Amino acid sequence: MRPLSRILIVATALVTGATLATAAVLAQAPAPAPGSQQRPAAAPGPYKPVAIALPAALNDPAFDAFRKQLGEIARKKDRAALARLVAPNFFWIPEDTDLADKSKPAIDNMAKALSLDGKDAIGWEALVAYAAEATATADPQRNGVFCAPAEPVFDEKAADELANATQTDASDWAFPLRDGIEVRAAAKQDSPVVDKLGLYLVRVLADDSPANAVLATFLKVMTASGKVGYVPTDALLPIGGEQLCYVKDGGAWKIAGFLGGEPNQ
Repeated sequence: MRPLSRILIVATALVTGATLATAAVLAQAPAPAPGSQQRPAAAPGPYKPVAIALPAALNDPAFDAFRKQLGEIARKKDRAALARLVAPNFFWIPEDTDLADKSKPAIDNMAKALSLDGKDAIGWEALVAYAAEATATADPQRNGVFCAPAEPVFDEKAADELANATQTDASDWAFPLRDGIEVRAAAKQDSPVVDKLGLYLVRVLADDSPANAVLATFLKVMTASGKVGYVPTDALLPIGGEQLCYVKDGGAWKIAGFLGGEPNQ
């Protein structure tokens, strides 16, 4: 599944952006067309938890050193230095098709994919966050390519059954970055704790409250027991978010491509 929202790439931190993307999609879902048939939405309630195994960090000291170098370059917004880290055959796949213009330098394609050029150049902050992400998973469609952040391992059949039972889809679910995240009664850090998240897929609820629209520091969630509360946006990641991909070329890591972005930008 491709990115839930472009918000992921414009956020100041990868995890914050990703979870904001989930909330934004839920809050801004389009209304059904007049006369269209739509099954009635199921009222949110307790659900059968689908257990997850959190992804592990990529065990390669060279990759750690590469990420450190990438982070320093991104913080400086050094386009020339970044160009030396991009693989010549850089790919950019927002949905299903590679939109990278192979007649142009790879850095030009990457800059367009991640919004690294222009007055705002908002992609540099996201690139800093990608560089801080230690997890990566092998791309099943591209030999030797690893994409980050990695997704958790879970029973896809059980997830499909959960989606059917709750009449939801992937954009309604996220996964916690650690066990035992506290769920608070209100979108405030000092609010009472009503529950804790386990290592399972977590239902994210739309939150169009004025406070959240301004601050956007918390996500509204429902625990498996049916309790509704709030967790920090940096505590969850969506299923199927955008990914930056890498390849090891001659012993040196390079940026291989990007899965995400807006195809019409």
